[in-house]
Amino acid sequence: MRGRLKTVVAETVLIVVGVLLFMCPLWAGPPFFTDDPEPVEYLHWEVYLASQWAHDKEAVTSGTLPHLEVNYGPARDLQLHVIIPAAYSTSSEGSTQYGLGDMELGIKYRFIHEDEQGCRPQVGIFPLLEVPAGSSSRGLGSGYLAAFFPVWVQKSWGPWTTYGGGGYWYHPGEDNKNYWFTGWLLQRDFSKMLTLGVEVFNTSPKAKGERDETGFNVGGYVNLTEEHHILFSVGRDMKGQNTLFAYLAFQWTFGPGRKENLFEKQLEKPAH
Repeated sequence: MRGRLKTVVAETVLIVVGVLLFMCPLWAGPPFFTDDPEPVEYLHWEVYLASQWAHDKEAVTSGTLPHLEVNYGPARDLQLHVIIPAAYSTSSEGSTQYGLGDMELGIKYRFIHEDEQGCRPQVGIFPLLEVPAGSSSRGLGSGYLAAFFPVWVQKSWGPWTTYGGGGYWYHPGEDNKNYWFTGWLLQRDFSKMLTLGVEVFNTSPKAKGERDETGFNVGGYVNLTEEHHILFSVGRDMKGQNTLFAYLAFQWTFGPGRKENLFEKQLEKPAH
């Protein structure tokens, strides 16, 4: 009973925080499903401590509480990516499972740079592997190695940025089907501190007997400092499983470039 109460409280807090953040006059990739082609800067890091939540019409609740995401730029236009989740799953019968979930590994590569004065967008690929580290019998993992092969496109003008694309999911498993994902997003910088965006996405049927799913997300990010950021989103399916979902994260970005830029600015100061 206590365990169930703690789960309900944790889920309620996550939903309320997501909704409150959205309502306040307050990013890409996280916190959205649609990703972008822009990799982490050379020799820079992105570290996320995040939680995601989903609840469908079958009264199944699942998510991560928390998961750790790390991105690193070992070379220009290249990004290494890993997610290690602590997953949970609550069934309609009330049983709750918690433990290591499936891990995600990926490499993002940008092969076309944006022409800021013209029409050419930046373009990249971001293949992902979903490694079956979580227990499928406990509802914490799929039990199969899955893979995603997307292409992403992005263009910016002034405070506006739009990006999207999609790709093919290799989705093995009993009654499962390989499927396509497509998504597109539009976001705007309202200040140096605040960015808001909205996305629409679609997946073709993931399993036998299912239909395609279409949904939307609204969210953004708050830049607390140059290195510290809050990311959030909340959304739902408009067609499909009638799933509600939310995302909340703290992001820490760092790398040698920021220190070098600070040093260069100090050198430019006139001597007294």
